[in-house]
Amino acid sequence: MDDPVETVYEGKWLRMKKRGRWEFAERTNAGGMAVIIVAATPDGNLLFVEQDRIPVEGKTIEMPAGLVGDIDAGESIELAASRELLEETGWQASRIDVLLIGPTSSGMSNERVAFVRARGLVRVHAGGGDDSEQILVHEVPIASAPAWLAAKMAEGYQLDAKLWAGLWLLDRNPDGSPA
Repeated sequence: MDDPVETVYEGKWLRMKKRGRWEFAERTNAGGMAVIIVAATPDGNLLFVEQDRIPVEGKTIEMPAGLVGDIDAGESIELAASRELLEETGWQASRIDVLLIGPTSSGMSNERVAFVRARGLVRVHAGGGDDSEQILVHEVPIASAPAWLAAKMAEGYQLDAKLWAGLWLLDRNPDGSPA
């Protein structure tokens, strides 16, 4: 890796770089970090969000998520998770636990994702995102969540593979011990 790194494009949120023949993207927000929130309501429903995503040219099903530091560069993972959960779903958590942090696509981007578990949820509003988003909130019984996701995939929705990691982390820690 002695080749110099060249910036070939820089936008508001992404920077494209090249080192030798290798091209990759960097997040320009503070820390290049995203957060995925694994959250279940008090009545046993798992929270998912549906939205149109331009890069995949279609509707996606995801767990609530967002960028850390896109509003305040000094924002913690926990604060970003709490903010995004409330904004996207209308649910507020009394506790956010960071479970693990890792790269999303280490061969393509420097972006890392933090999985968090949200506890003590209280409904504050209907959710749906901010003025720039059109998010539909789905509350799915935990026991039927895998089948519901499979049905959505069969309907043509794009499903983020990290959903299955989120299902694992709902009631387990990363080492497999009970949550």
